[in-house]
Amino acid sequence: MSGPIAGEQPRAFGFEQIADCGSMRVVGLRLRAGQRVPEHRNAIPVALIVTGGRLQFDDGAQAGEVGEGEMLLINPGERHTYRADVATSAFLVFAGLPGVRSRTWSLRRRS
Repeated sequence: MSGPIAGEQPRAFGFEQIADCGSMRVVGLRLRAGQRVPEHRNAIPVALIVTGGRLQFDDGAQAGEVGEGEMLLINPGERHTYRADVATSAFLVFAGLPGVRSRTWSLRRRS
């Protein structure tokens, strides 16, 4: 894994697909302090791995914080939301995409 190139501007905040192998997808997430992801559900399991900062999460039954180096597992169909009180980055790993066959990994190249 490599860091930012000297002089390179940080990418825009939001979601960015990083890798895809058909049945699994890795998406990068960046949030500024105060930004939130509205309540939603996913049809498949998701692992959210915080790589910098921390996220506050709420699934209606419990709420808490996920810090750098920690992982939150989200079950299919679970309503959830999260927000950043500080600038935060994370990877979302979507496993078992429905109706999709596995294939070799495809990485998105940054230009």
